[in-house]
Amino acid sequence: MKKYIYLIAITFFISFQVQAQKGEKGVNQVLTMFPYQHASEVADALTTMGTWKSAEWKLLFKMLDDDSLKLKATYALNAYVNIISLETAKKVKTVQLLKKQLKKASTNYATTFINAQIGLLSAAEVVNAKLQSLPSLPKLAPTKQVQQNSAQQLLALQDQMDKVKVNGNNFQKKSILIQAAKIPSLGALIFVSQFLAETGVQKEAALIVIRLALANHTISGPIVRQALEQALPLISGEDSALLVPMLKKHLKKMPYDYGFVSLFNGKDLTGWKGLVSNPIARGKMSQAELATAQQKVNDSIQKDWVIKDGLLVFTGHGDNLCTERQYGDMEMYVDWKITEKGDAGIYLRGTPQIQIWDTSRREVGAQVGSGGLYNNQKNISKPLLVADNKIGEWNTFHIIMKGDKVTVYLNGILVTDNISLENYWDRKLPLFTKEQIELQAHGTYVAYRNIYLRELPNESTTTTTLTEPEKQEGFVQLFDGRNMDKWIGNKAGYLLINGAIEVNPEAKGGGNLYTSEQYSDFIYRFEFQLTPGANNGIGIHAPLEGDAAYVGMEIQVIDSEHPMYATLQSYQYHGSVYGIVAAKRGFLKTTGEWNQEEIMIQGSKIKVTLNGTVITEADLKEATKNGTMDNNQHPGLKNTTGHIGFLGHGDVVRFKNMRIKTLGK
Repeated sequence: MKKYIYLIAITFFISFQVQAQKGEKGVNQVLTMFPYQHASEVADALTTMGTWKSAEWKLLFKMLDDDSLKLKATYALNAYVNIISLETAKKVKTVQLLKKQLKKASTNYATTFINAQIGLLSAAEVVNAKLQSLPSLPKLAPTKQVQQNSAQQLLALQDQMDKVKVNGNNFQKKSILIQAAKIPSLGALIFVSQFLAETGVQKEAALIVIRLALANHTISGPIVRQALEQALPLISGEDSALLVPMLKKHLKKMPYDYGFVSLFNGKDLTGWKGLVSNPIARGKMSQAELATAQQKVNDSIQKDWVIKDGLLVFTGHGDNLCTERQYGDMEMYVDWKITEKGDAGIYLRGTPQIQIWDTSRREVGAQVGSGGLYNNQKNISKPLLVADNKIGEWNTFHIIMKGDKVTVYLNGILVTDNISLENYWDRKLPLFTKEQIELQAHGTYVAYRNIYLRELPNESTTTTTLTEPEKQEGFVQLFDGRNMDKWIGNKAGYLLINGAIEVNPEAKGGGNLYTSEQYSDFIYRFEFQLTPGANNGIGIHAPLEGDAAYVGMEIQVIDSEHPMYATLQSYQYHGSVYGIVAAKRGFLKTTGEWNQEEIMIQGSKIKVTLNGTVITEADLKEATKNGTMDNNQHPGLKNTTGHIGFLGHGDVVRFKNMRIKTLGK
């Protein structure tokens, strides 16, 4: 009997050793990827770590206690913590794992490092613990976040920060910023970004800003891009291992169009003007009359609307403040605050109004609350419920307008649900499709802050048509913003987004997209938008197979002014016929702006015009009589017909408004 027990024990021990060796081998295979240079190289390793059982994790933590093995384990664990910090369920599970292993750590290095990772995932608890350990410091007022929606939470955090700025300290500021990190919104990101330049909290602010952006890809626009570019150099050490590559990729793909902009800079009235009459009356004025009237009211608003402590304040005397630009469909955020008996409003497309008032003013019906379309007669004018904060406290509107339909959230609560705004100035007319936004002046104090807006795409803004001269000249559209019916090839690598064809690098690097028809001599016009360092190309006279730069011809589409291309050959500049003819430099617009380009080929002659300037003009036979510039064979130069194509090289580039005119011999 003892013999059998002994054999069973031996078998179990051997089996255990084999499994342990397999587990150790698997962990070591994963760790060979660390440290790394490109996020794509480590993606599979991080995914594998997410499937690990307790045995694999024990091996990893054991390595942290070993001076000869701790480096790879350190990089791997930090990268994993960063990637799962955006996933609540995994984050909670990982914190539990880290706390359990912390008790088993035998070296100071392992203890310190594991504590740091716990801090990254549950920083709020760490900071609050530090606050509690300093009883002499003033305590923060409770925010009652459990009962509040995210809009109210953010208002409360901003109030707390205003108090802390006066007599507070960095621990308190960090605590508030960490609470803001739990609110996945544009407002939270912008709020935290205000501390990117503040010594003592800027690194924490940078991490929060980046994680908020990575967690919500719908947050985009110039103000978001500026915040992320400011945060990027603040990320260093272990945090940079994964977040920096992720952020760079995110920034490169972030749309330039239809993103949020700030309508108020907190310093002056840039972007704003005084009110001249109403839209109908303004439309009847001559340009000279309107300019004279505008100058007069612009002079007066300087004393009626003032900037105080970063707020836009109406003094109680004067008229409406208006945006210089006109807007159609849009999404808007704005914070506002009134005093007792206050009365104000926000005009959309120059039309009154989303109501703001003191709900105690029952004599005028204010008990229904703010956020309704006060001047509607046929359509609903009252809000669904009262969602106002107390007088003297900040409120926040989230306004969405599509067509004449208006939706309003007040302090995170829906108060106006997709209701048509009527044309107050002439009720027989439809609402204006585009007009200025106005902050109403109604004789009482009102303050505004955090005014952010993005225009929304619609059919009128994303669909392109031929101009009358183009129609007369014989141009036809190849793409009008609505479909890719006239294109073939790697359609998975090219997405139709907001009226443009966008290269999708995640699908075979973008690949090639070709016209379904073939063309011989033609004038081809299109618009394109580069991202930093982007590279693409226009293939002409190209077959559907092979490298179009050689089996056809490639006209370069590239951000050749980017520093990364400092050593380009002249025949690689934007607009060059690749390897054949060099283009002039210096005529690309700033990255993110739309460029207009025309390519004309007739026989052996080619001409490329960029933003109104001819940058390439040559006779291809003459240019190649003594060989090509790149000394390579270009058999495609002999082609007299072929497809036109976009040649993806793994970068985000956007194209729109493609049209073509065929030329006779």
